[in-house]
Amino acid sequence: MNSRQLARKWPYPRRNRFVSLMRRAAEKWFEGKDCSLHPKYKYCLADWNDWHHNIIQREVAEYIEGIRKERTSEGHGFALHDYVHHGLSSQALLFNLIVPLIMRHDLESLHEVLRSKGMQWPSRGGKVTLEYEDRQVFNEDSGQPTSIDLVIGDPEKPGALFVECKFTESGFGGCSVFEQGDCEGSNPISNLSRCYLHYIGRMYWERLKSFEFIKGALSTDSTCILANHYQFFREILFSLYKGGTFILLYDDRSPTFSAGDRGLMPLLLNFVPDKYKDRIGQISIQDLVISIDKSGTHSDWIGQFKSKYGIDDS
Repeated sequence: MNSRQLARKWPYPRRNRFVSLMRRAAEKWFEGKDCSLHPKYKYCLADWNDWHHNIIQREVAEYIEGIRKERTSEGHGFALHDYVHHGLSSQALLFNLIVPLIMRHDLESLHEVLRSKGMQWPSRGGKVTLEYEDRQVFNEDSGQPTSIDLVIGDPEKPGALFVECKFTESGFGGCSVFEQGDCEGSNPISNLSRCYLHYIGRMYWERLKSFEFIKGALSTDSTCILANHYQFFREILFSLYKGGTFILLYDDRSPTFSAGDRGLMPLLLNFVPDKYKDRIGQISIQDLVISIDKSGTHSDWIGQFKSKYGIDDS
């Protein structure tokens, strides 16, 4: 067989097919709605300021806008992503899936999924925070600091859950210094002065040292593990520093993050010291949707969520 014939027999899912399905689902959902779409990409709103049209329930958009104004008045940040107006935005997905539960003080569906995965619910689970930041963890005194999509429990007390949501992304975010061509991506562990971020005072490598990450494979690799997987390690370290657990919420139709023994989560967990691995978990969007559906208390919106994200059609 030639390469094209072999490609059709590849036994693993392909991300591009998943992205195409999600684009079609988003286009279908936006059809007939009173909103302006990008002239070329019909799965994306024309203007970032129209992001609320990407939110299924108006009261959810109002809730988010209320939090933004409150945080701003208090001098705290609440980052709306650059692509929150995009039909495939993971942030918009999280808002659509989780905020209705928060507003109704009903996180039992999420609790049930975590319990089925053997993960403990925070003793202070009533507190929920969207887009949580703490510049002091890594001494991020300027620019956009490490931001956690969702925290369940008190982030300043041990035991909180730090949740990152991924949808159609091709990976965890990489290091911008490397991406901009200002670093060749070699492992700086033997000479941290070679790392620009370390030089300007960021404490990523200090945290990697304090949690013993550099005793394993991370220290022997010739390439810098942060170059391509910067976000993963920042959020893992952030969660550990706060005494919490890191949870990845992902779509199980994508092969990127977790597909059996393949995906970034199985790969990157090899770099995590064994004693911390039980504080890192993952749940699928599909498992949470099933749990919400079974509860019978969110029938007014969960069907729309499944339609918007093509869950019934996959």
